Amino acid sequence: MEKEFVTYEQALALKELGFDEPCFGTWDRPDKLWAGNPVNGVLDIPEDNVLAPLYQQAFRWFREKHKNIKFKVQPSDVRDGLYNFFDYEISIFENKIRIKSFSAGGYESNEEAELACLDKLIEICKNKQI
Repeated sequence: MEKEFVTYEQALALKELGFDEPCFGTWDRPDKLWAGNPVNGVLDIPEDNVLAPLYQQAFRWFREKHKNIKFKVQPSDVRDGLYNFFDYEISIFENKIRIKSFSAGGYESNEEAELACLDKLIEICKNKQI
């Protein structure tokens, strides 16, 4: 079940960016995830724990908080009816005009591409490229 949650490093970065929504888990330390009942914001967890959102929560948070950023993860190569590689694409808009875009591909699974996409979204926001 751990693979449903963002990594410890991503959780720390999301916290720095202002993520504080209810979660089903927290990271106690880099190798210890506590999952269970919803955790309602930062006040309900021990001070040294970090909220651990599900990947879908993190992506939803980016869509809601940064409406000028659009992103997608998609299959990029089909052979013999199977998806062999996955890509992500991130676009930043200003007044409905795309001003920047980032993409990367060749990931062997959708999950790898999602992980890379989330890392890039965090990097973009940390570096204030939006």
